[in-house]
Amino acid sequence: MLAVELYCRTPFGRIHQGNPDIIKLADALGRTPGSVGLKMVNFAALDETIEQKGMSNVSKADREIWSEFFAAPAAFLDRVEGIRQTEFGLPDPLARFALHEVREGVDVERTVKARRNQSFFRDMILAAYNGKCAVTGIAQPELLVASHIVGWAQDTELRLQPTNGICLNALHDRAFDRHLVSFEDSGEMILSKRLKVTGENKPFFEGKRLSLPHRFRPDLSCLSKHRDRMVELDRA
Repeated sequence: MLAVELYCRTPFGRIHQGNPDIIKLADALGRTPGSVGLKMVNFAALDETIEQKGMSNVSKADREIWSEFFAAPAAFLDRVEGIRQTEFGLPDPLARFALHEVREGVDVERTVKARRNQSFFRDMILAAYNGKCAVTGIAQPELLVASHIVGWAQDTELRLQPTNGICLNALHDRAFDRHLVSFEDSGEMILSKRLKVTGENKPFFEGKRLSLPHRFRPDLSCLSKHRDRMVELDRA
């Protein structure tokens, strides 16, 4: 379970025995960094959305853990955090927020869990796209957003599904979130009638298309829902 969680938020190029995160996990598990790295690479064999595959002799346990993650990512992450703390005493690698930021009267545990999940989703999506915007190729982390295809508030079951995310820069994320742009199944960007395309901003929108990620390609049914919503708003 810990290997699946780390695999999801680690770019393919950093899955190797020299990665400090892999070394820390290997030390906690009493394994070698090479064996943990190989296990992580092997999970690629279970991802049906990618062409690059790991070894084909994955175990039944690997398949069960992989399926468990996709069936209920939030519950899976809760279990992972429990295992990390109670069995290995490992720090939470996603605790990039301060409790003093939580407003008085707010359920602290629920808020911390939501922020941890959001942090994991961002890491997972940026890792899948190798830290680059899928439209422009921008690789500045401060300008990148893990965009939900089906919005966070629209479907709780899809919130942490990796195939419900696209790495976009801040401009295209805002346009995508407002359904001013969407994407065909082919990756071609389509523009809303509400988007005012002028000579100055044409280069940002016209002729753009998605670059596919290394793993967790966008779910076509999610893209279809996004396009349908854009059409609804255009008709309103």
